[in-house]
Amino acid sequence: MQHKPIHILIVDDHPMVIEGLKTLLSDDIRVSVKTHFVNGTDTLAFLKNNTVDVILLDVNLPDINGVEMVTKILNLRANIGIIGLSTYSEPSIINQMIKNGVKGYLLKNATADELVNAITQVDDGNFYFGSEVQKILADSVTQESRDLPKLTRREKHILKLIAEGKTTNTIADELFISPLTVETHRRNLMQKLEVSNAASLIKIAVEKKLI
Repeated sequence: MQHKPIHILIVDDHPMVIEGLKTLLSDDIRVSVKTHFVNGTDTLAFLKNNTVDVILLDVNLPDINGVEMVTKILNLRANIGIIGLSTYSEPSIINQMIKNGVKGYLLKNATADELVNAITQVDDGNFYFGSEVQKILADSVTQESRDLPKLTRREKHILKLIAEGKTTNTIADELFISPLTVETHRRNLMQKLEVSNAASLIKIAVEKKLI
């Protein structure tokens, strides 16, 4: 039994890219390009009264950037699967798109097979990230790990106690060391994490998952 095609909306500010995508997808009976837009405003106006199954969304739009568009689209149509399709390969942008709710991300040099595979996977409720995108994200995690300061076991312990709100004297009593030693560790921690006070020390420790 033949299933109905997956209805696609393309959002990209380059008409040539849109035409190229339509051509790439035209040979596959599993997908059908319903319409396309070159900006965010027209896209959102369309989605107020219409829906599609999957949106191919560029990051760089003339009026609303793609990162914001993800949130705006999902506020209107929570069930639409969004795939970021862009030349942008910065991990920060990809991660923000993921955080805002995209189900997939491809670079514009993706093959037709990879594009259709992404569309079908996302339409089925799965996530799909292109092979190049997966490598970019993996490399960024590795780099972040390299960038983390090296803390000793004692420094990690003291950092945890500071985060629990314990005073220098309490920490000293608990660890059977002098308050001066605790303060030395505290100064070393602030120097390693490049902060100037305890609040910032705790904040960055949580962000970098050091505690």
